[in-house]
Amino acid sequence: MIGARPGANADTTEMVAARTRVLESGLLGGVDEVLARRLARSRRILEAGAGTGHHLARILDAVPQATGLATDVSVAAIRRAARAHPRMAAVVADTWAGLPIRDGAVDAVLCVFAPRNRDEFSRVLAGSGHLVIASPLPDHLAELRAATGMIDIQADKHHEIVRAMSGAFSPISHDVVQEQHTLEPELAADAVLMGPSAHHIARPALAGPIDVTVAVEVTTFVRSS
Repeated sequence: MIGARPGANADTTEMVAARTRVLESGLLGGVDEVLARRLARSRRILEAGAGTGHHLARILDAVPQATGLATDVSVAAIRRAARAHPRMAAVVADTWAGLPIRDGAVDAVLCVFAPRNRDEFSRVLAGSGHLVIASPLPDHLAELRAATGMIDIQADKHHEIVRAMSGAFSPISHDVVQEQHTLEPELAADAVLMGPSAHHIARPALAGPIDVTVAVEVTTFVRSS
């Protein structure tokens, strides 16, 4: 793990702990299965904005020939990522400031609910590599958003991502994961505070279990010809 200056909105220790509890509960297990399938032939996988490294670690479990590198601007998150898997390294780095990786060094780039820097992804990705982006659909955790005032999700995010990646990447597949889960109050509160909403709202006191929707899309890209 190497150091970098963390951003003002980097995940805090409390946010990282909340995210760890939520992800270890299996809430996004269906998403991890899709990611592993899309990256099944990869050997050198970079996850940019990896947080705790949970998603990359699950992929490495499923793809035994692969090694991984997790980057994130949060020191607290990368400390966990550095221990997430024996075939994973971890680096504190800001995706927007530039990734400390040589040109063409990886054959897959993964980005899950994280900032997307098209030019950096293109630079570090080998010519035949894949870019896989997971993003929330508008009804992702909608029940918690209605109950707590979490930050809204941009409508039509898929088309915005495709537009932002255009010129360097073209989409080749689009998967949607849509599931229902029941969360106990403490885990539901963690789901609220594991992301950027934690910078704006206090921990909610929920009266009982809440049914929530997991709605995530996974778009796989290759280089544009």
